[in-house]
Amino acid sequence: MKERIRLCIENLKHKPGVYLMHDIDDTIIYVGKAKDLYKRVSQYFLRPQVGKVAKMAETAEYFETIITENEKEALVLEMNLIHKYYPRFNIMLKDDSHYPYIAIKNKGDVYIQIKRNNKDKNYTYYGPFPNSTAAYQMVDLLNKIFPVRKCKTLPKTPCLYYHLGQCLAPCINKIDETTNNLLKEEILSFLNGNNSKQYQEIKSKMLKASNEMNYEMAGEYKKTLDAIDHINMNQNVENKDKTDRDIFAYATREGYLSLAIFTFRRGILLGKKSWVIEQFGDTQEQVTQLIEQYYTNHSLPKEIVINDEDIASELREIYDIEVESKSRGKIHDLVVSVIDNANNAIDEYFLSARLDDDKLAMLEELGTLLKIKTPLHIELFDNSHIQGFAPVGAMVAFVNGEPQKSLYRKFNIEHEESRDDLASMKEVVTRHYGRSKKENKKYPDLILADGGLIQVEAVTEALKEIEVDIPVFGLYKNDKHQTEGLIDVNGNTYPLTNKALFFLLTRMQDEVHRFAITFHRSKRDKKMKESILDNIKGLGEKRKEEIRKAYPDINTLKNASIHELSQFLPSDVAEALYLKLHQ
Repeated sequence: MKERIRLCIENLKHKPGVYLMHDIDDTIIYVGKAKDLYKRVSQYFLRPQVGKVAKMAETAEYFETIITENEKEALVLEMNLIHKYYPRFNIMLKDDSHYPYIAIKNKGDVYIQIKRNNKDKNYTYYGPFPNSTAAYQMVDLLNKIFPVRKCKTLPKTPCLYYHLGQCLAPCINKIDETTNNLLKEEILSFLNGNNSKQYQEIKSKMLKASNEMNYEMAGEYKKTLDAIDHINMNQNVENKDKTDRDIFAYATREGYLSLAIFTFRRGILLGKKSWVIEQFGDTQEQVTQLIEQYYTNHSLPKEIVINDEDIASELREIYDIEVESKSRGKIHDLVVSVIDNANNAIDEYFLSARLDDDKLAMLEELGTLLKIKTPLHIELFDNSHIQGFAPVGAMVAFVNGEPQKSLYRKFNIEHEESRDDLASMKEVVTRHYGRSKKENKKYPDLILADGGLIQVEAVTEALKEIEVDIPVFGLYKNDKHQTEGLIDVNGNTYPLTNKALFFLLTRMQDEVHRFAITFHRSKRDKKMKESILDNIKGLGEKRKEEIRKAYPDINTLKNASIHELSQFLPSDVAEALYLKLHQ
């Protein structure tokens, strides 16, 4: 430990505050806050660290602290310092500018526009919209439906909107305040989801135009109806309590963190947003900091919901609003949806990250790292089953860093102990490369086993038994269950420090998992369907085949009505199958 760091640690106090890490050039590289400065800051240097935290601790030459009265004061100071210095190790939310609001003028002519904040008291605001496109589309729709003022500067003569019935023409007419207030109330009611009146009015206009053979006008009305339908579809998640609520959820994978938010205003879902960033230090602390960072640019709702009670407890001390972590009920169902979005965002990130990198260069680097020739042809194996039911094996191949699906292979596991993954791996490897040897086919340059040393040993043993020589390495995980690097049969490890190579191998790993699980589900559904179709009087092999073709998986078959089944089967057979499906 550096002497100056040691002296700084000795001076730490058990008080709340902010700490600033400095590098050798006296540049601030990290700003953080803590309830207890001693406990939080000392652990960076007194405990083993990994990844970016280890790099930050290694780079820091010294740190300074600012003691505050409480954690709220520390929060404000921390955010101000981060936005002042933008330290290299503080991970910021990307594209986190102020979300747009729909702003409706309070007095005078009703005028609708987009604003990036809600501070001007001369307007009533609706939002914020996480998706700015949705906000602009809504304004366009409101301008079509309601006869509001469209021009910023009033012309001397009425414009086209007046002749189309889309403007009251304040340029030539004096619009009284009562009319303006009623128009504003109708717009706000529409924004709150009460749009059936306007929908029926526009539909009547469309039908009238169509009957009068004014098909161009009818087509425009149809587009407006489609836009309202689209809004209603997007707002199908609605809370009857009409609460302004932000629901957060996070997910982690392989050293990355995904944070997702659903924004509800007046009980209506206005939009969804997600961010994927590298993990840094304690996950709960990082999520708390990101949410705090989010609200430096966005107004607080009446309630925040988060999928972690410890984080909720932390946020309650910072904000004077309701902060909840729901475990049941309708709000919990929404939390589950936000978790799904967080997981989906991180999966999409892994699928798309670094796609433009030079794959051949990455493979050359992999060969250098493992001390083997450049592995242009890599094969990966995986097994899948549910407690031994419908066990399968799968192999995928990547050539020049790209999936070569013509080389993919599926294996039905034949040995008796189908729950034994190692035995299944040995069987699949033996069968595949035994056949390749017999048919004199070219072997891959590298086999990657998922599961660490124990799987590498199983694959190596299988290859020895059939006298086939192929380099075998496994992808191993650290104590946080994150893929950290590669391991050989002797237990030597090769950490993956190159992010481009990490993502390339992770995509290969994901592909073999996907292929194995898809094959397993197909086999499982077939077995379940076969057992359901058995022992039904009048249901022979020919009719069974028709059912299999019409209903490719067990769930679609279960959702079929007796009437639908009667299209393929006699009514008594259809009824018997329906009853068996729903027992």
